[in-house]
Amino acid sequence: MKLATARVRPLIAVGTGLAAVGVAALLGPPSVAKASQTQLAAAASAPAEGAYWHTRVLTQRTGPRQMGSGANRYWVVEQALTEEWTAPDGKTWLGYRNAGAYPKSAADRKAWRRDGSPAKWTRTADGQVVKLSTEPDKGHVGPVRGRDSDKFFLAGQWLTYDEVQRLPADPNGLKSWLSEAARVSRVKQNDVDQFVTGTLPEMLHRLPAPKNVRAAAYQLLQTMPAVRSQGQSKDGMGRAGAALSIDHPTVVQKNGLTIKEQTGLIVDTGTMLLLSKSRTTAISGKLSLNEATTDTMLETGWTNNAPAVPALP
Repeated sequence: MKLATARVRPLIAVGTGLAAVGVAALLGPPSVAKASQTQLAAAASAPAEGAYWHTRVLTQRTGPRQMGSGANRYWVVEQALTEEWTAPDGKTWLGYRNAGAYPKSAADRKAWRRDGSPAKWTRTADGQVVKLSTEPDKGHVGPVRGRDSDKFFLAGQWLTYDEVQRLPADPNGLKSWLSEAARVSRVKQNDVDQFVTGTLPEMLHRLPAPKNVRAAAYQLLQTMPAVRSQGQSKDGMGRAGAALSIDHPTVVQKNGLTIKEQTGLIVDTGTMLLLSKSRTTAISGKLSLNEATTDTMLETGWTNNAPAVPALP
């Protein structure tokens, strides 16, 4: 199993012009550097709390096309389980399992029954080739290869475990770090805020960052353009958290199609961990398509359990 990543440019030490790989290279302007150094030094020896930082995610996707035929058209929800185990030395294992598809709503189930209650689909209602089944597959698990074996990937940079522990734990310092990471990754100036906003949710589940760093990421996320608070909400498992929405720039293609996307987040503000992330895409113009994907974080945290094929929920 291989994980493909883009070429990563080294961080540039602020104020020196010298190439440097590491979190300390992005402490921001001199006015905040001293305080940041003290904070980073205190966190440098934070030990791992288990053998692996582990995430278990259920992805559910609806659309963009219906199944069935004629008047018997219906939406199905595709399901997949993804688990990731990362040791403090950066070695990573990835597990994946297709968890089976099912008709979305009561009305969809009725249309599905009228369509003969198929257990497999090879074409959508409008003739597009697909490969879907109501039955889960056996799944697989294995080490991730073809990447730095001792690093964690964030904002276009490879970081060691200690560097992840020393990420800035205040919103302003974190924004400076991520903005500098965007610069060395050659992100266009107009796209830096979008780059930062897109990176912050990853810090709430995918990396073994300390809780105070995750708290800074959440606080910063609330201040970013296009991010709006939606009050309290519950995820697909009934867990309560703070809801945020992110409006992405509307894209108008040359063929006249308009693409609008929005991301929704639910965050447990007690643990500062992401509970769910949803994304809706609406395409209008010569054709109309809608797609919705939700990632529910079933488990996030340290574990001593060895990597294994994902179990069905």
